[in-house]
Amino acid sequence: MTSTTEAGIPSAEGGGTLHRAIGWKDAFWMASGVPALVLFSIGGIAATVGNPSWAIWMLSVTFGFLQAFVYAEIAGLFPSKSGGASVYGAAAWVRYSKIIAPLSVWCNWLAWTPVLAIGGGLAAGYILTTLFGAGAAINAWEITLVNLDFLNQGLTLRINTTSIVGTVILLIVFALQHHGISRAAKIQTVVGLAVLIPLLIVGLVPLLSGNVLAENLTPIIPISGAWDTEGTTLFLGGLFIAAWSAYAFETAICYTSEFKDPKRDTVRAIIAAGVVCVVIYTLVPLSFQGVLGVEGMLQPGIVDGSAVAGAMAGMVGGGAIVARVMVVMLLLALVLAIMTSMAGSSRTLYQGSVDGWLPKFLSHANKHGAPTSAMWTDLGFNLILLMMSDYLFVLAVSNCCYLVFNFLNLHSGWLHRIDNGGAHRPWKAPTILLWIGGGLAFVNAVLLGAGANVWGEGTLRSAVIAIALILPVFAYRHYVTDKGRFPEAMLDDLAVGGSRDLSVRKAGIRPYLTLAAGVAVVIIANQVFQL
Repeated sequence: MTSTTEAGIPSAEGGGTLHRAIGWKDAFWMASGVPALVLFSIGGIAATVGNPSWAIWMLSVTFGFLQAFVYAEIAGLFPSKSGGASVYGAAAWVRYSKIIAPLSVWCNWLAWTPVLAIGGGLAAGYILTTLFGAGAAINAWEITLVNLDFLNQGLTLRINTTSIVGTVILLIVFALQHHGISRAAKIQTVVGLAVLIPLLIVGLVPLLSGNVLAENLTPIIPISGAWDTEGTTLFLGGLFIAAWSAYAFETAICYTSEFKDPKRDTVRAIIAAGVVCVVIYTLVPLSFQGVLGVEGMLQPGIVDGSAVAGAMAGMVGGGAIVARVMVVMLLLALVLAIMTSMAGSSRTLYQGSVDGWLPKFLSHANKHGAPTSAMWTDLGFNLILLMMSDYLFVLAVSNCCYLVFNFLNLHSGWLHRIDNGGAHRPWKAPTILLWIGGGLAFVNAVLLGAGANVWGEGTLRSAVIAIALILPVFAYRHYVTDKGRFPEAMLDDLAVGGSRDLSVRKAGIRPYLTLAAGVAVVIIANQVFQL
């Protein structure tokens, strides 16, 4: 395996390296923006599905927690790698397909990076509404640049006040992370406490005070009125969009190469983050719906997020002052989510470049150990997404990519067991959890095929286009820049199982059958579950 020093791992572009400067608690706080993601779509899911929405969140975060054990095992195999589960999974798939491995990394990045744009846009909206009021002329000003009807009806690229203020927010987050992981973790610890404590209060106080009403939670029947094909499709659509938030604490293992003790810290970080997410994603939706009822959650301000802070204040019995505190908390929650996303997604780009999947310039780190080239790329991409007129569409396309990544990486758990069976595993998941992970991979394939229909017919098509962009990107890096050879550091990492030889494929035809079955499940689900 690639040698590791206290300074960090080597950068393929020269310059600095990522530094071994944090422990599992720091990684936990770096992932602490994930619980706040529940606020991004809690209203949208309730408006789409109806009464079962609280159960969707509980089921989704349970899926995410079970999947985390697979990711914890494969992360431990590569203590010198950064970038998260997709990077560790790519090391399993590269023996069987040169393109599947970078596709996994690419899909993970496409899934995570839009948090910057969506969070920045929502935060900007809160600031503008608070300062000027919802009906102010400044909130209506915009210049349309490009019509994107070919992707989704009514979608445009535009400049407005929200995109401008959102850009400023992203630049501030960039500056906060420019000085490396250690300082960023300290900042996120403070902000994380300011967010998690109010979220826990919102989740617990209504339950303890008896304000969560059973009639607001039952009957568990979709908004369509029955558990027929339409109702089941709506439910699957809710699970589809919830996965983007509820699975996301796996970002806690994006920092493996920056852990002081990766063998111990990796599993602790992801399990601790998972436990907190299980609590938040259970309590907050339960209390939210139990107090407001589906009718209350269908209000425009709840669906688009602009009135969530006021609703939360009412849930805990607060007046105007508490409402203002909740607005500040919500802004901090959005900033925290942006910080978590920028830290994780930029490291995915960085390690993807070091391993030979993505353009070489992305593997530059500054003297503080921050992957600045990847961070600038993240920022530039999201400045474009900020100009999109429909953030929910961006989220839905992003989640298609996320479910593809999850499918591939859950199967990488058993692939690593076969190809690298004799490798030392600092933490080894019980075999039953690998089987469960493989089963959930196909559940995610069903959600991908069925759920995308719920959020617009252009969703799955747009996701396929976005995913296909990796083909020219990888082809240029591998065949033009690297002349058809992978970097030595990546090949050295493959020796975790005893062989750098890519032709050694102990799993035989099983990975290809798995891929074919996954594609078949997506197609069948897409045809069966339609509105």
